[in-house]
Amino acid sequence: MKKRALISVSDKTGIVEFAKGLQAVGFEIVSTGGTRQALTEAGISTIDIEAVTGFPEMLDGRVKTLHPMIHGGLLADLSKTGHHEALEKMNIVPIELVVVNLYPFAKTIAQADVVEAQAIEQIDIGGPSMLRSAAKNFAHVTAIVDQQDYAHVLSELNEIEKTSFQTRRNLAMKVFQHTASYDAMIAQYFIGHEAHLPEKLVLSYTQKQPLRYGENPHQEAAFFAQEQANADTIAGAKQLHGKALSYNNIKDADAALQIVKEFQKPTVVAVKHMNPCGVGSAETLTQAFEKAYAADPVSIFGGIIACNQVVDAHVAEQMSRLFLEVILAPEYTAQAREILEKKKNLRLLQIDLSTKKPETWEYTSVSGGMLVQAVDVRKTEISDWEVVTDRTPSEEEIEALLFAWRTVKHVKSNAIVLADHTQTLGIGAGQMNRVGSVEIALNQAKEKEMHTTVALASDAFFPMSDSVEVAATNGIKAIIQPGGSIKDQESIDMANKYGVTMIFTHSRHFRH
Repeated sequence: MKKRALISVSDKTGIVEFAKGLQAVGFEIVSTGGTRQALTEAGISTIDIEAVTGFPEMLDGRVKTLHPMIHGGLLADLSKTGHHEALEKMNIVPIELVVVNLYPFAKTIAQADVVEAQAIEQIDIGGPSMLRSAAKNFAHVTAIVDQQDYAHVLSELNEIEKTSFQTRRNLAMKVFQHTASYDAMIAQYFIGHEAHLPEKLVLSYTQKQPLRYGENPHQEAAFFAQEQANADTIAGAKQLHGKALSYNNIKDADAALQIVKEFQKPTVVAVKHMNPCGVGSAETLTQAFEKAYAADPVSIFGGIIACNQVVDAHVAEQMSRLFLEVILAPEYTAQAREILEKKKNLRLLQIDLSTKKPETWEYTSVSGGMLVQAVDVRKTEISDWEVVTDRTPSEEEIEALLFAWRTVKHVKSNAIVLADHTQTLGIGAGQMNRVGSVEIALNQAKEKEMHTTVALASDAFFPMSDSVEVAATNGIKAIIQPGGSIKDQESIDMANKYGVTMIFTHSRHFRH
């Protein structure tokens, strides 16, 4: 009796060659719909699925393989006499090999104009059912879901006339990973249309690249990406040049990317260890880079740079004078790439910032679980600000306050940012008390000659008057903070004492 294979694929890449290989080693092929048509046109004889089931396709193809003649052939444990007898009684032929890939659900929902009815029609039912049946019975059935496995399977069939137990087991594992990911993607699609988190969280990520190590050399690591990751994310970025990204590169690059998205004018952001060390905005990217560099010319060494405009030869020449790990930009001119690619290790990433499709949720692993929260996409609206002091801010101070507030949102708490309207001048990050962050930011700013209005932004409220006094006695005349402390009045009184204008945003931006 001939061995039987069942082939039903959405992506037909390589399937004709594989089917010819199966026939050459004695398989007869059962097939469905479009797959059968493609094989027939290639001169490969096939058995129609209806000839096996004795039942026609129905409901516009929704039902065609969901039948005992198929699943009996897939699930029979051929080591059991009773299963052989059952197959003979029902005239069911065992199926030894299944090749299935699923309806392109991910590709469908990635289309900008797709409607829910179209997405639902691309939810495969029969395919996952056949795969799971075959994978459960891997002791006797070879289940293939990935075209990359065609060559290995044919090689074993030619050499030993059957696939090895370990191959079938490995392929079964791949099937269950694939179907679980497929179901998770569908669940995520429906979750994306809801306003609240679900009771059960199912996520689907595919390994984008292995990493040499994690935060430290003794830690194994890999970079996993969401299916159909947005083009304006690190996972959606295209690496143009340089050695492979490291774990820390990826985290820092993502931090830089999120900051640069806050600004419309040509802006350059420099990041070290997940915190900005310099942010500059100007009329040109070259001027913006000069400001970001001047903000902290020491810390930028070995840093990650993010730009929101095309990198041209002028700014590339300036960047090339520094040791940088990564540069992110929406585009690079040919001359810029020629300059920057002389540094063989410098990673150049291209990111499409025109997408502007915001992420909905962010995930942080903890021991034994996962924290999930809505992404902090709240934008600064001046109309929501409240002036709580006697003195109101000038137009110049408002611009400086706005720049500082956009930046402090992305600094690790406790966070303080000193800035004028075009660049950061001092950043205090991650301190255990807020006055410590104020002092660090002020010490950085003192090293610079400041000829413009400087504003101070705090990511959370000033619970004591001491931070205000330290800032005021060092020449700061404008402060922006969320407000909300039971001791707000102490800070307000201190600001009034020194003639400082203070804004309450009523919006906190803690970043742990």
